[in-house]
Amino acid sequence: MPSKNLWTREELILAFNLYLKLPFGKMHSRTPEIVELANLIGRTANSIAIRLTNFAACDPFHQNRGVKGMDGGKKQCQPIWDEFANNRETLIFESEHILAEKENQTIDDKFISILDDIKDLKGEVRLREVKTRVNQNFFRQLVLANYSSKCALTGIDIPELLFASHIIPWSKNEQERLNPENGICLSALYDKAFDKGLIGINEKHEVIISKDLKQNQNKEFYKTHFSCFENAKIKLPEKFLPNKTFLQYHLDEIFSLRNK
Repeated sequence: MPSKNLWTREELILAFNLYLKLPFGKMHSRTPEIVELANLIGRTANSIAIRLTNFAACDPFHQNRGVKGMDGGKKQCQPIWDEFANNRETLIFESEHILAEKENQTIDDKFISILDDIKDLKGEVRLREVKTRVNQNFFRQLVLANYSSKCALTGIDIPELLFASHIIPWSKNEQERLNPENGICLSALYDKAFDKGLIGINEKHEVIISKDLKQNQNKEFYKTHFSCFENAKIKLPEKFLPNKTFLQYHLDEIFSLRNK
């Protein structure tokens, strides 16, 4: 058997899975999710916390702002980070599959709430749908964690009311579907308004309102729910800022349709 000091690829993938799901400020050994993972894989909570800071050392966001993390184990973690950057859909699904196995569950059992309606599908069709839904669920967890489970406009922090809004829609760019820089946490009303191009967010992270929506500026709902946010900056996330290229795509391809 290999030395217990050597981390397996599966263990590294599980640590990376948790890195993406946790707010940056919770990467310490007392965090319940870290303790839970430590118990699952037979390591100490402190060793998990250290691995998360190793992944922080690989994270371009933290590198760009001068936060190095703990780079002692970076060489082991960098290949996992690179794999994520190049093939997010496969690695995320693999990580969720490994996690379910460690929890003595099947993917179907663990995600019954989002898979129950496709139980009659078979073969490749079903596998593709399962993978899509599990990955979408992961993306939601990732984006909500990135925004500390608060709407970037209103600060609403009720998870049932929050959505992981794609900047470039899921159907438009397969490569960026699960990119954390392609997600913004928005409550239901603003998620729908953003999705339909009624509001946009510019490269300065300021909210802009479409001509279509401004036609309602004398109505009470507009004054209450929209005018107060015009030109206001969204609350920025802890790690993965909205990608400016993606924001420009949304303005050019979606928001612009409401401003002709």
